[in-house]
Amino acid sequence: MCGIIGYVGGAPAIPVLLAGLKRLEYRGYDSAGFALQRGNELVALKSVGKVARLAEKTRDTWSSEAQRTPCTGIAHTRWATHGSPTEPNAHPHFAEGGGIALVHNGIIENYRAIRTRLEAKGHVFVSETDTEALARLIGECHRGDLRAAVIAALRQIEGAYGIAVLSRDEPGVIVAARKGSPLVIGVGEGESLVASDPAAIIAHTRRVIYLDDGDVARITADHVDIIDLDEARIDRAVGVLGFAAEAVEKGGYEHFMLKEIHEQPEALRNALRGRLDLPQGTAVLAGMGASPRDLAEIRRIILLGCGTSLHAGQVGEHAFCDLAGVPAGVQLAAEFRYRNPLVDPSDLVIAISQSGETADTLAAVREAREKGAVVLGLVNVVGSAIARETGRGVYLHAGPEISVASTKAFTCQVAVLLQMALRLGRGRRLSRERGIEIAAELARLPELVGAVLAREADIAAIAQRFIGREHAFYLGRGPMHAVALEGALKLKEISYIHAEGYHAAELKHGPIALLTPGTPVVVLANRSSVRDKVWGNAEECRARGSCIIAVVTEGDEAPGADEVLRIPACDPLVATIPAAVALQLLAYYVARLRGCPIDQPRNLAKSVTVE
Repeated sequence: MCGIIGYVGGAPAIPVLLAGLKRLEYRGYDSAGFALQRGNELVALKSVGKVARLAEKTRDTWSSEAQRTPCTGIAHTRWATHGSPTEPNAHPHFAEGGGIALVHNGIIENYRAIRTRLEAKGHVFVSETDTEALARLIGECHRGDLRAAVIAALRQIEGAYGIAVLSRDEPGVIVAARKGSPLVIGVGEGESLVASDPAAIIAHTRRVIYLDDGDVARITADHVDIIDLDEARIDRAVGVLGFAAEAVEKGGYEHFMLKEIHEQPEALRNALRGRLDLPQGTAVLAGMGASPRDLAEIRRIILLGCGTSLHAGQVGEHAFCDLAGVPAGVQLAAEFRYRNPLVDPSDLVIAISQSGETADTLAAVREAREKGAVVLGLVNVVGSAIARETGRGVYLHAGPEISVASTKAFTCQVAVLLQMALRLGRGRRLSRERGIEIAAELARLPELVGAVLAREADIAAIAQRFIGREHAFYLGRGPMHAVALEGALKLKEISYIHAEGYHAAELKHGPIALLTPGTPVVVLANRSSVRDKVWGNAEECRARGSCIIAVVTEGDEAPGADEVLRIPACDPLVATIPAAVALQLLAYYVARLRGCPIDQPRNLAKSVTVE
């Protein structure tokens, strides 16, 4: 996803905009640019490549004095959707005559029709983007009031957007609007900011207003005025960010991913804090908003997610079935609303999303609500769209996650799902004694993950096995099948090695044909009821010359394994978390050996807000 930052106030805008763009680099991008309003003119600068290149171009273009001049500005990092990464395609884009500048996240689906209509009126487009069509449409609608023009244009478009707009005729004003793409307004002292992520504004203020779909805000240095597309007044509460600026710094680590891997013990403490009732063997999750009777009436659980969140849901599926005795299934959020799903009021739908803004998951939430299901959000970002639209749910409290490859959000998602299954189970068939056992195991999670992190050097050494390899397999059964999928995804994301996660029993149904001598095969063979079956599948790989990297429980033997990753002894459901951490470290060190851009993998974005 692209990044947006805007500033209006008494300070020079350029340093604020460039620093904000640096904060947004983790989201993935290929070009950057900004527009400034100075007096009665708009000026812009764009660059292909990193923000550092834009900063260098700024120094070459403007004097130090000009860079320190107070002004209003908007800036953007672009991830190409329409047109290749070039300066003409980079944001901001302008209306005819250059009097209006626009930065945009999302996709305008009917931009071709708009473009054709405007070209017939004599507009000459300079880019291949959908965004330029919106900028020019706003210009066509402009009659002296920028927000009125933005509303008139947005009524004509189809698609998703988060936009910030400047007009040379309205000094000290930014107009921002959203539909399906997040925007947050920072409320400071004598200054205001707007961004696609709070990380871009945390250095200036922790007081924020989250815009909702359909909101159109007129932002000045000391006032924020919000209306909807029908021009009805909207009141949005001012909240306070739950993290400080230090939380989005590397803190001495080489990469955000490594920092966030090491933050997992504390993140898990936060995800567990105040929620485990050890004497009763249950969990207290007030955000679920359901009484014991409501929970007893649930007949089915549907878990929705994409990517890493989908894998967390697959662990949750096992937990709900095993601990609570409730039929549970995981569905890909992107497919949910297109298959006319069978949902009724006795179903509990759990929408899982780190950002709380994932477009496919948000659309699935709306479909499930429309069909009458009880919908609950499991998100990390307070005030995000899924949190607001579900109205109930459980926050992860994992803290900001900057690296594109999710680590601590995944383990906290699994931890919260296990707590939810525990609570549901205790209201049904799970005995108090068994509940106490599970609760005690969950309480140990920070310690269990800490034990894995203590073996970091050993895991880094095993990464050498992937040198010169372009393919790898990850095998698991039961809940560890989801960990195999997640481990393979991590390797793919950051090292660019083709990796596949499989249910271990499925290997012989075709994929085994791909095994060659030396191919790394990561086998999740921790202590469980299916451990011997997994070892049997590993033997099939070893017989074909593959390099077996076994994840086993401490104290267990690993016969025939070329390398061994040991995790502490714990319940098989709980073991998914330390096992996942071990595979995160493995992927990290493989990517580092290959010299890959770990925090910003090519073609990927942190928050996927378009379908």
